Amino acid sequence: MHTIPEIRPGQSIELLKELHILTRDGKLNQDSRRKLKQVYHLYQFIEPLMKAVQQASGERGLRLVDHGAGKSYLGFILYDLFFKSLTDGSHIYGIETRDELVRKSEELAQRLHFPGMSFLNLSVAESIDSPLLPAQIDIVTALHACNTATDDAIHFGLKKQARHMVLVPCCQAEVASVLNRLKGKALGKSALTELWRHPLHTREFGSQLTNVLRCLQLEAHGYQVSVTELVGWEHSMKNELIIATYKDLPRRRPAERLQEVLESVGLEEMTERFFVAPASA
Repeated sequence: MHTIPEIRPGQSIELLKELHILTRDGKLNQDSRRKLKQVYHLYQFIEPLMKAVQQASGERGLRLVDHGAGKSYLGFILYDLFFKSLTDGSHIYGIETRDELVRKSEELAQRLHFPGMSFLNLSVAESIDSPLLPAQIDIVTALHACNTATDDAIHFGLKKQARHMVLVPCCQAEVASVLNRLKGKALGKSALTELWRHPLHTREFGSQLTNVLRCLQLEAHGYQVSVTELVGWEHSMKNELIIATYKDLPRRRPAERLQEVLESVGLEEMTERFFVAPASA
């Protein structure tokens, strides 16, 4: 049995009502409780990263991009709890392909007097080269970005020299489809192919492998990577949280490991996807 979570200090009740997390009379239903718990839990991971950027960047202001923003639950709560009190030009950019959600978020930001929020009707891939975004971004988030949108968010973060990336991948079909297509050729090569011989295993192994490759890719660009659960499995099966922080770490070994993994499972054709730029030694 779930208990109603305590609303965080400083949290706007009006915002939670506007996001339909709270009902008009201030109640919380089961669905909204899960959503709020997930966003608050993610906030606990992101808050220390925002504080670290603040300390490092001085008066420049914090720039955060939220990819696949949807209704912008995360962006609005980040703004309400952290950005709202800042006077240094700090800004949140929400990237979303559905125009009606972008318009609704823009209207809500105006109603709540959140001037440091912008919403752009772009795909994650389009945002990489969009002139509507600054050349450098401090923090990139992508919560449940579907399939290759997570990879696009990583490419965006690399191009924008993000100090931190916070990723919750979702619905990862691309690697599984390539494994499936090459299965006949691979089966005779190694007993390891038993890991993805059955269709269900192809899907699950493909999902696991995708995130392993993403972590190696980030490490091959000098990031320190940690992987953990976002919330308990009873709330969401799409539950893997990848946090990457740029530390200028040695790149050669993870780059070599990445190539070895691709070769071991017969995915050499995907090398370009996981090497956005050459990894230096």
